[in-house]
Amino acid sequence: MQQLITGIVTDANGVLPGVTVSIKGKPTSTITDDKGQFSIAAAEGDTLVFTYVGYTTVAVAVSVDSVVNVTMQEDATTLKEVTVNAGYYTVKEKERTGSISKISSKDIEKQPVLNVLAAMQGRMAGVDITQTTGMPGGGFDIRIRGLNSLRAIGNAPMYIIDGVPFSSDAIGNAQTSTNLPTTTSPLNALNPNDIESIEVLKDADATAIYGSRGANGVVLITTKKGKAGKTQFSASATTATGQVTRMVDLLSTAEYIAMREQAFANDGITNYPSNAYDVNGTWDRDRYTDWQKELTGGTAQMTTLQASVSGGSAQTNFLMGANASTQGTVFPGDFRYKKGGAHVNVGHEGEDKRFKMAFSGSYDVQDNDQPSRDLTRVSRNLAPNAPALYDADGNLNWENSTWENPLAALKAKALAKTNSFVANTTLSYKLPYGFTAKGSFGFTDLKHEESRSNPSTVYDPVYAATAQTSSIYVNATNRRSWIAEPQLQYQRALGKAKVDVLAGGTFQNQVTDRLVQLASGFSSNSLLYNLASASNLRALSDDEIRYRYQAFFGRLNVSWDERYIVNLTGRRDGSSRFGPGKRFANFGAIGAAWLFSEAKLLQRKMKFLSFGKLRASYGITGNDQIGDYQYLDTYQSATGLYDGSVGLMPIRLFNPNFSWETNVKLETALELGFLQDRIFATASWYNNRSSNQLVGMPLPSTTGFLTMQTNLDATVENTGLELTLRTVNVQGKDFGWTTNFNISFMKNRLVSFPGLASSSYRNQYVIGESINIQKLYHLTGVNPQTGVYEFEDVNGDGVITFADDAQTVKDLSPEYFGGLQNQIRYKRFQLDFLFQFVKQLNWNAVSQYSPPGAFGNQPASANGGWQQAGDISNVQVYTTGANGAAATAYSRYALSDAAISDASFIRLKNIALTYTVPTYLKGLQCRLNIQAQNLLTFTAYQDGDPEFRSFNYLPPMRVISLGVDVKL
Repeated sequence: MQQLITGIVTDANGVLPGVTVSIKGKPTSTITDDKGQFSIAAAEGDTLVFTYVGYTTVAVAVSVDSVVNVTMQEDATTLKEVTVNAGYYTVKEKERTGSISKISSKDIEKQPVLNVLAAMQGRMAGVDITQTTGMPGGGFDIRIRGLNSLRAIGNAPMYIIDGVPFSSDAIGNAQTSTNLPTTTSPLNALNPNDIESIEVLKDADATAIYGSRGANGVVLITTKKGKAGKTQFSASATTATGQVTRMVDLLSTAEYIAMREQAFANDGITNYPSNAYDVNGTWDRDRYTDWQKELTGGTAQMTTLQASVSGGSAQTNFLMGANASTQGTVFPGDFRYKKGGAHVNVGHEGEDKRFKMAFSGSYDVQDNDQPSRDLTRVSRNLAPNAPALYDADGNLNWENSTWENPLAALKAKALAKTNSFVANTTLSYKLPYGFTAKGSFGFTDLKHEESRSNPSTVYDPVYAATAQTSSIYVNATNRRSWIAEPQLQYQRALGKAKVDVLAGGTFQNQVTDRLVQLASGFSSNSLLYNLASASNLRALSDDEIRYRYQAFFGRLNVSWDERYIVNLTGRRDGSSRFGPGKRFANFGAIGAAWLFSEAKLLQRKMKFLSFGKLRASYGITGNDQIGDYQYLDTYQSATGLYDGSVGLMPIRLFNPNFSWETNVKLETALELGFLQDRIFATASWYNNRSSNQLVGMPLPSTTGFLTMQTNLDATVENTGLELTLRTVNVQGKDFGWTTNFNISFMKNRLVSFPGLASSSYRNQYVIGESINIQKLYHLTGVNPQTGVYEFEDVNGDGVITFADDAQTVKDLSPEYFGGLQNQIRYKRFQLDFLFQFVKQLNWNAVSQYSPPGAFGNQPASANGGWQQAGDISNVQVYTTGANGAAATAYSRYALSDAAISDASFIRLKNIALTYTVPTYLKGLQCRLNIQAQNLLTFTAYQDGDPEFRSFNYLPPMRVISLGVDVKL
């Protein structure tokens, strides 16, 4: 006989809304309300099961007592029960056959970052992320299990936001993104605080269902959704400061003057030239300015505001949020990067749980006002005794036209405004006999306007430049895409077997419009941004690019006795980037897993082993990241006039026969859990081979074209070992401590390249070495008699040439990388910190400077130059440039193994301390936090930030923030 069971569910912090209460073995279930209360009809002898994500499941037998109160405990050991997003389907960690790494909003929210890729650094095995600039709005390079393609643009992963592909192709232009090492990326539009989880798919089993788009891995981004329960309001505010992590150690004024005087003496010059302002008395020889501190040593102020409202019932849930942030700059002047947006997510489920609907949409706006010139390079090259920036009247000081005041460059601005809209609707309906019909429909719309001005005010007043000399580059890019994916799923349990079949299709269309213009000759600088006011206006390019993609995919997953799992995936891809007859290709994979810990013998004999799984996968994916229209004869408008008209000029030679790159992936992995999964370890070995490489084949100049797109029978191999370890060191009511560790060892090599020795790539690649190498001269030292750098004459012909003698190979790919994360909880306090480490080589300052002795500062390593015959020195003779042999030797020195240094580092990447404030208002939660990013760096690298590979651009920021989170 049934009776009404009521009760309250709580945890250590109070009532717990949203807990699922079900009757074991029956379809009846309910959820707790905002007060943690529930009611459910059950009979004596039934078992109530209480489940909530992150908490230990509680089972209570129903007795004559009609009141059941339950206290749930957080469970840090349920890793294998966590559900991960695999794209077209979800799977529990313990049942997945592929390689998927995941971070959640709990990891992201502890980091004061504006770019979502920054939140992933050091937290995922096999995912190498490098920041390319510390400039607001700058980007990141991401490599998932190494470089697969010989083309730099062919190694980007696929990004999917709530089921909608989001193109990561650059939206900026080289003429307007001059303050960034790479053109503007659209990924900056994503708001990290809107993200619920990020999954990275790595192996063939996980990526093959995406076909060609998954060749370099897939980054799945899932935004936050509402949860059943009371309506909850959340708000947060953060204020932060940012500074450059590390500066380059440069010469002081005394060291610099001594170097310059010695250089003139070495060159036999006794009377200093009139333009040697630093030493001939024009400039104060005792003056010293730390130009790095002056030009890039400021403090960037940052603020972030977030607010959301969420809630719902068992059938319908919703979330609406908004955010706004501003970031200053470390450069002098008032520059701002503003970012804001709104996010909406609505889900609905019918009472009979057959029909489901989900809608997610986000609109983000960026407004970036930055100088058009990054002052990092000039701050590292200016003579330390250069003049003051301002004169006595507070005006820019031009010191009688003896220098270019670096602050004048700040009057030339780089402005960028981006509006990004992403929306997706998913509809599904459960049909009879285990079938489910589903449809996903997505749309993206991105508008980007970017400009770089060059007003006449950047010039020395002595030139009396007017607005007629002012100019501006303008780039307007619009990118729109839609995608429709119908799907049909079949799920059935047949005895000990469980079958899951998925079939679907993808239809995608993307259109990119880009207009780049140059305007010059204005009547006033106040009209600089009004192109109609320019006397000269020219369109440098006006393009419309269409990309169409069509595919059919399928998945068959069979599980036997919850121990043996086989997963088959396949996809037939069609891309408009290939010519007729080459547009379609087939890709697929097989994955298998054996949960040997489910064997009864092991359960009896090895009770300390709580989980054990052996998995493997093999498959083929493709790659079409070659740009559009590469197989056609293409033309562009000529830059000049002919007989008063603009003509057309050919820019590409057609080749309709090239086809897809192919990437064959193999992986084996072992997953082990001990002591009820309090110790959980994973070891993965993989081997990926990418062949049929799509590259530009160099052509003889007589053809009129530089290259022709084609397939090379070259093969690139990536092998690696990924290790992860998670330990629950202490788990108690008041104190808890968990540790996460990951490390990745990677090896990239060029397996084959027929005809390499006779091709134009012979100076770039070496069979058996990484495709990310540098071929360099080998420095043998400084000749004690001549004082000039000498290099190994590899072929012994008595002449040093790059093609024949630059045979020393240095691999700039990381040898290994990883992270160590700890979370310590004590009552209301929680401390999280992450150490990131990388073993790598990097270019040093040698590669970026003129020969020591020339006009301009030098790294401190330039001290101690050779002076006379017999001297033993590591630094060659100083020269102002008059010593041709020394100048030539230094140009080789900058391309030698001396220009590469060990840039390995250990960095306290993130630290966050959170305190939950006790409140006396029912339902109110308040947390205070202090967070830091890039706080400490331990490295032997002497020339700035070791992570950074763009020496002349602003390094990453050290950010410290204070924040408050409130929920009601």
